[in-house]
Amino acid sequence: MSLTQKLMETYPGAVVRKDLLHRIKKSTNVPSFVLEFLLSKYCASDDEDEIQAGLEAVVETIQTNYVRPDESNKAQSLVQQKGRHKFIDKVHVTYVEKEKTHWAAMENFNSRRIQISEKFYRDHDRMLEGGIWAEVTLGHNDNEEDDYAFFVEELRPIQLARFRFEEYCDGRSKFTRNEWMTLTLRSVGLEPANMSRRLQFHFLSRLIPLVEANYNFVELGPRGTGKSYFFSEFTPYGTLISGGQTSTSVLFYNNQRRRVGIIGFWDVVAFDEVAGIKIKDPGAIQIMKDYMANGRFSRGTEVIASASLAFVGNIDDSIEQIVRHPKLDLFKPLPEAFDLAVIHRFHHYLPGWEIPPTSSEMLTNDYGFITDYVAEAFHHMFKHSNRYAYVKNHLKLGKAVVGRDETAVCKTIAGFLKLLHPGNDPTDEEFEEYLEYALEGRRRVKEQLNKRKSDDEFSEIEFSYFNTAGVEKFVSCLESADLPKTLEVPQIETPTKLPHPAGPTPLTSIGNSTDLIEKHFTIRYEAIGYSYESIFGSYLNGAKTVIVEDPYIRSKHQFQNFSRFCELAIKAGSVREIKLTTGAEDSYQEVEASSWLENLAKDLLPYDIKFTFEFDPNIHDREIRCDNGWIIKIGRGFDIYLKPEDNFTGLGRTEFDLRPCRETKVDIYKSTNE
Repeated sequence: MSLTQKLMETYPGAVVRKDLLHRIKKSTNVPSFVLEFLLSKYCASDDEDEIQAGLEAVVETIQTNYVRPDESNKAQSLVQQKGRHKFIDKVHVTYVEKEKTHWAAMENFNSRRIQISEKFYRDHDRMLEGGIWAEVTLGHNDNEEDDYAFFVEELRPIQLARFRFEEYCDGRSKFTRNEWMTLTLRSVGLEPANMSRRLQFHFLSRLIPLVEANYNFVELGPRGTGKSYFFSEFTPYGTLISGGQTSTSVLFYNNQRRRVGIIGFWDVVAFDEVAGIKIKDPGAIQIMKDYMANGRFSRGTEVIASASLAFVGNIDDSIEQIVRHPKLDLFKPLPEAFDLAVIHRFHHYLPGWEIPPTSSEMLTNDYGFITDYVAEAFHHMFKHSNRYAYVKNHLKLGKAVVGRDETAVCKTIAGFLKLLHPGNDPTDEEFEEYLEYALEGRRRVKEQLNKRKSDDEFSEIEFSYFNTAGVEKFVSCLESADLPKTLEVPQIETPTKLPHPAGPTPLTSIGNSTDLIEKHFTIRYEAIGYSYESIFGSYLNGAKTVIVEDPYIRSKHQFQNFSRFCELAIKAGSVREIKLTTGAEDSYQEVEASSWLENLAKDLLPYDIKFTFEFDPNIHDREIRCDNGWIIKIGRGFDIYLKPEDNFTGLGRTEFDLRPCRETKVDIYKSTNE
């Protein structure tokens, strides 16, 4: 039995010939999932004569019912003349608080005040959350006393009447992994038989933001390779923002309306022509960093969302010249506002320069899933499926892959498992194939960070993993495989090193923990050169459980200090549990602190660190006890720095070595029980 026959027998009514889509798509700008809705309605046959008649019916329907944006006035006049007319358009519904009523809006019809019955938006509440494409019959209101001209008579969403994920998974069991790869690529209109395996993986990775929540994806490459197609045409659950200005209120949260921005309504928000994006308010970048890091941000109120972010743009320079140039890097097209912190949060960098321009040879003439069907499957996995824990339990990474690198790799593999194994598990060979690809995509991010900041912060780029035989295998990026680990960027002048007060020597790496000795010293008032890492970072090495006692984890800056300590514990690599005992002045403060600490516990879970806390009204001393035997006592606990002002923007804002300290004693010693 051929793959096409097996597909049609396993998923009757959910497949369509993709070349029919290509034929019509060339002459219209209608979204693909709308066209396939019509094709499945009129071209459900293998008979060429019936297919041709169906194609003519699809074209006629588009010409009659699809509203082009520049013909909105003509369409409105048509409804007035005929009294009613059916359209294919995107419908939004907005509640107007002052009028205490709902109004519908149709994008291409260009009317924002259409009367709509409650039953429509009650049955299809996505109209209240970004809008849906639908067949809409509009009537004309001839009553001159009313303040609206049009009303919705009938509405039929252009999407599946039902979708059962269990049936999708059951059907998957009848196909091999490679067959399922072929079907997935054909479902987006591509023919994998004409591609290398590596190119197939590139195209599949474009789909990961559609199935993996809070996934940060970037693709930069030549024009004409279809970078934005999957986000603008393939799914009704994604939205594409073209280059231009955007704002915090549009993206994240509108304080005036007290309404979440578009990240609250879509599975993926994609930024096209990312080089041309301009952020109106500087605070948006900081909010974006917070959101990319943990899927939440605060803007007067804490907002939690799951939308993935995809950034696509063009590279005009020669890739070989960029990777060999000492001052250029592969993030050159990104806006200047995208600093190291934003880049560090990318989970995967797809090398778009390896994807050829879209051509007829790359398009399939075979059958694939109806776009709307597979989009529903992806949406279900995005919302309800989690393969992260499975991935964490089935891989062993090299010492360079820690923290955000490990999270990025795990999320990419989890995405491949959702795409290719929705109802089963991969073989060891298949899992390692996804693992190597994920390591390369994250290493590409890390290499460019190291090139921009060629010091120790991003120097660990020799990514590796241990296979099932226990052999360590290293993974490199194709474009830089023959280059040194990092390029020596010429320095015009070496800055004078800051005077370091008597005390600990800053560490080049938290892993350098040999010859540790007891330390007893005093940090003087306004002294600089002290970070948590330089004071006690090495002493966390090898510790699995860390017990912290500090009565003052209460205010905003104290929470931030404790977060930095937790980040240091993540970098140590061995820590698997942190226990905190702290205090509170009253029940209100305890509730407020508990909320923050519970969120921190969730943030630490992806790093395989269990975090628990309790409140003790009698706690007084401050100390850190590690199960490797070391005890760290600092008179002021984590609160060793002079408290910065709320709008503090000077030196030391992010580099704590440059932040002035309070006077305090430090004692680090081995437990007598060891």
